Amino acid sequence: MFTLRLYRRCIALLAMLAVAFGALAPTLAQAVVSGGAAPEGAVMVCTASGMLWVQADGDVLSDEGSSSLADLKKPCTWCSMHAVAAPPATQAALPLLRCAQDMPVAFYRAGPRPAVPPSPPPAPSANTAPSPSPAPSSHDRMVALLAEVRDRTKDENEYQGDFKVRDLRARLAALPPGAPLRERWEILAHLGEGEVLLGREREGVALLEEAFALLPRVGAELPPEWPMELTFRLGTSWMRVAETENCCASDSPDACLLPIRGGGIHARPEGARRALDRFLEVLEGTPADSVLHLKARWLAAVAAQTLGEHPGAIPPEHRLPPGAFESPSTFPRFPNVAARAGLATFSLSGGAAAEDYDGDGDLDLLVSTAETSRNIRYWRNGGDGTFSDRTAEAHLEGILGGLNLVQGDVDGDGDTDVVVLRGAWFGRGGRHPNSLLRNRGNGVFDDVALDAGIGDARLPTQSAAFADADNDGDLDLFVANETAFGLDAPCEFHRNRGDGTFVESAREARLLNGGFTKGCAWGDFDGDGWMDLYVSNLGGPNRLYRNNRDGTFEDVAPRRGVTGPLGSFPCWVFDFDQDGNHDVFVGGYPAGPADAAAHALGIPPGGEIPRLYRGDGRGGFEEVGRALGLTRAASPMGCNFGDFDNDGYPDFLLGTGNTTMWDLIPNLAYRNDRGRRFEDVTIPGGFGHLQKGHGIVFADLDDDGDQDVFSQMGGAFLGDRFDDALYENPGFGNRWLALRLRGVKANRSAIGARVRAEILDGGVLRTVHGTVSSGGSFGANPLRLHLGLGKAERVETLSITWPGSGTRQVLRGVPADREVTVTEGEDRWVERTLRPVRLGGGAR
Repeated sequence: MFTLRLYRRCIALLAMLAVAFGALAPTLAQAVVSGGAAPEGAVMVCTASGMLWVQADGDVLSDEGSSSLADLKKPCTWCSMHAVAAPPATQAALPLLRCAQDMPVAFYRAGPRPAVPPSPPPAPSANTAPSPSPAPSSHDRMVALLAEVRDRTKDENEYQGDFKVRDLRARLAALPPGAPLRERWEILAHLGEGEVLLGREREGVALLEEAFALLPRVGAELPPEWPMELTFRLGTSWMRVAETENCCASDSPDACLLPIRGGGIHARPEGARRALDRFLEVLEGTPADSVLHLKARWLAAVAAQTLGEHPGAIPPEHRLPPGAFESPSTFPRFPNVAARAGLATFSLSGGAAAEDYDGDGDLDLLVSTAETSRNIRYWRNGGDGTFSDRTAEAHLEGILGGLNLVQGDVDGDGDTDVVVLRGAWFGRGGRHPNSLLRNRGNGVFDDVALDAGIGDARLPTQSAAFADADNDGDLDLFVANETAFGLDAPCEFHRNRGDGTFVESAREARLLNGGFTKGCAWGDFDGDGWMDLYVSNLGGPNRLYRNNRDGTFEDVAPRRGVTGPLGSFPCWVFDFDQDGNHDVFVGGYPAGPADAAAHALGIPPGGEIPRLYRGDGRGGFEEVGRALGLTRAASPMGCNFGDFDNDGYPDFLLGTGNTTMWDLIPNLAYRNDRGRRFEDVTIPGGFGHLQKGHGIVFADLDDDGDQDVFSQMGGAFLGDRFDDALYENPGFGNRWLALRLRGVKANRSAIGARVRAEILDGGVLRTVHGTVSSGGSFGANPLRLHLGLGKAERVETLSITWPGSGTRQVLRGVPADREVTVTEGEDRWVERTLRPVRLGGGAR
């Protein structure tokens, strides 16, 4: 007993000495190197070589120890001791002592170089205690964390890392001369496809061609379906070569737009020619009803179109029906003007959010990408139809990655803040922090997530939604995490304390969910004035959480019949039939080229079709999607709704795709025919982009009174980047009203406010309903509510039911064709007449 007690006391004493010495070590090291004057524009940091002067651009100036930048990424010996020996309370009290551990150079580039370089701190004397260094801000800590995520990506990320390719290359190089041919074939096949996925298409197809050439010698040893599967993969890889060398290199708005014509025809035809040859081999060698046959049938038609040889290059028995790429609709074309407007960002999948972030009256765009090495981008609307990249000025350099964005005014200061969601699909490798970008009010942001309490969970997610769930006048946040790939990731529910900080309370609220969650949306489904929550789970039943009005929720989805589809992805809440009740759309997932061929051939799809649940306003639902024409399996990821034609009935766009690169299927657009059916306007509207669509935004970006559509494009793998699209609304001649609501007792953004506009449209009295939200679960519309009014010249009666208090406010005779701001409790409105411009520059 005595020996054990003595041992414990010795350990405790050593720990105390380690803490004390660790705390003093940086100061002592600093004293050693601080004898000279500070170099201009430099800061002192703690590294493996001791304290070094570092320029704001990352150059190491100190002569002490190594001058390599690599030292900035190594842990300081003393800081390491401190981190190991100090108890948690001491670590929290001395945060700077750990800041140099594995700190990437990008951290030191995060902020602007100070106008006056800081002076080196004086060496401590016997009579002077060293001044404590200020703790790093939440923003700077987040920049450092995201840089760490970036640096880990190559070794842990299935989509953006190259660790599998490195392993396969090593295995190929180590094969002895007499190794079995099958072993070599398998390595070549996997390595070739891996190189293509990483964007090294030519290297990849060379390896796949080598594997293909071995088939006559090794085919008998393989499972019977493998040779055709390799032939198909070789075709899809050549197709990606064709896309990279043509579509990705082209600035034509016709590039990759179905049907492919004009500027979409490939100028460099080799890739598409070789792809078509392989697809035709698959068609000859597989049963007509097999999935592989249907995939090849669709992609052969696409390849032939890129060559300008459709349908002639395809044997008659393998052609799709003539109407597969045509439409009788007279719906007008929405031209893609992204390049002209300065918005054609080339990236992987990501999010998009539109709002007037700088307070000048014009709608700007924030655009993110899941690529961990790339910045979120802030595109400022110049008011002339063009956008400029103001990322650096917005204090967003170093805010990397992000698959989706959602927005709301979390602190009630009147400026829209933004949450950046990260890590989806990556499983254990997706434990990335989410960001909360607090808007200073002038388009400058600070990432306050780590101080606000929403950046600590670090669980993979791509969906979240704001609402005032407890009716206390501020915005709460539900974050839909992904329990999948061996990782338990319960959802998060962050209650707003009222000061812009949050407390996580999903367990207490009974909102853990525990599924592979891909979408979420708030709505008041039973009309009791409390927000309920719909949650979409991929591979499991969906949830409808009814608000119990006591801080807890109950899943009533099974009783209400809204658990499907089993394969679910995006969702949203809207009023498609304008009866004043909240309805729910849920996209089915997955689907692919085989389903596109099945649709063209008129045979049942193998993938999930969407669900449209019509609400009765009392918490009940009826599935009406199939009856209203939503029968196409589309595999949507990005999604949103708006009003293409300003008729008052919400239309929508689905950004389709899959993580696999060969899923070249069109994005889909649907026009709402007065709540009676949905018309597929993909082809006439020019929305049939074959690249993968993600964050989608409906917003009047040119102030002409109709909603344009922005689509963030790109896939999951590094070789699947593409340019974003901006579809300019040609106009339909209908009237409109843009409504900005400012909550007082309600949350400042007025999210959840329900609007009822009575109008005389063509002499007929009817009602247009809308709810303030950012729209779909993958893409964020502006919180300025857009109401299509048909031919009405004004709104006869405008009724607003404010969230939280339930207060009803009525205004009469509100004129059409302008922006109107209404403040809760004020019996007047403020008008702003918009000045239309042409996207890409110039007045209309």
